[in-house]
Amino acid sequence: MKQRWSRREVLLGTGAVCLGAGTLSVSELARSAVSPPHAFTTSEVAAGIHVRRGVDEDVTADNDDAIANIGFVIGRDAVAVMDPGGSLADGTRLRAAIRKATNLPIRYVILSHVHPDHIFGAGAFSADGPQFVGHARLPNALALRGDYYRSRLEQVLGKGRAGPVVVPKLLVHDHLPIDLGGRVLELTAHGLAHSDCDLSALDRQTGTLLASDLLFVQRVPSLDGSLKGWLHELAELKRVGARRAVPGHGPASVDWPSAAQPLQRYLETLQRETRQAIATGRDIEQAVSTVALSERDRWKLFDDYNGHNVTRAYKELEWE
Repeated sequence: MKQRWSRREVLLGTGAVCLGAGTLSVSELARSAVSPPHAFTTSEVAAGIHVRRGVDEDVTADNDDAIANIGFVIGRDAVAVMDPGGSLADGTRLRAAIRKATNLPIRYVILSHVHPDHIFGAGAFSADGPQFVGHARLPNALALRGDYYRSRLEQVLGKGRAGPVVVPKLLVHDHLPIDLGGRVLELTAHGLAHSDCDLSALDRQTGTLLASDLLFVQRVPSLDGSLKGWLHELAELKRVGARRAVPGHGPASVDWPSAAQPLQRYLETLQRETRQAIATGRDIEQAVSTVALSERDRWKLFDDYNGHNVTRAYKELEWE
C-alpha cells in the first residue's frame, strides 16, 4: 500500500511540534535529486508567466509532492520563481523548465507561505544564488514547523528526498516591488488568512494575480490560519486590478475576480453554519459531521479536509 500524507495530517500536526529549521548535507541533496521520470509541463498563462499545474492529490512517493501550482515569471533581465515546488525533485524539474525557456539569471525565489507543497523545492535553486523571499512571519513559521514537515515528508518520499528547509532573507512586511527588468512584481504580505504568512504577487504588465493558496479552485480549501481573516483578505484581493489569477491549487489560470466566488461561498457557508452549530449547543464532533455538507459535491478531496476546516472554524468562532 502506498503511503499517503494529507495536508489535513500536516495541519493537525503543527501544534504538537516545535523544531528549529534544518538543512540537508550535500550527500543528502544528491540522493534526493534521484527520482523516477515524471512529465513536467508548464503553460504560459500570460506573456512571460509560466505555470505548472499541480495534481489534485495528497503527497505520495509517486507524485513527489508536486501537488501545488508553481511557476516562474520572466522579465527583461531576470527570472522570479513563484513557489519552488513540494520536494527537491519537484524544484529540480522546475529549474530545468526555466532553463529551457531562458538563460536569464534566477534572481528571486518567492515562498508564498509555510506549507510543504510550496517550499521544499527551494534547495534546487541554491546554486543560482537568488534572493529567497517570504512573508515577514515565514522565518518563525519555518522555525516552528520546518523540520517536522521535512521529517513527515521523508516518511513518504524517502530519506533525503524532501529537500532542505530554506529560510528567506528578503522579507515582506507590507508591500515590496521586485524588478525583473521592464517588469515589476508587486508582492503583498497578507494578514492571518489561509496561513499566518501568506504572500501574493501581482504582475500589472499582464494583469495577473499570483494568489497561491489564498485561492483554491476545484480542490477544497484547507484552513490553517483564520476563517474571518481569509474572508477579509479575499475581499481585498477581489479589488486588485487583475484580469486573471493563478490559484495555489486548481487550473493554471482562472478569470479574476469571478473565480473567487466558489471559495468565498464555501468560506461563508463554513462561517455561517459553524456559528449556527455553536449557537445551538452542538460540540465540535457534531459540527464536523454536519457543517458545510452542501458543499461536498462541489470540491475535490472534500471529505479529507472539511472536518479539519470545521474544527479550526469552531475554535476561532466559539468565543466571539
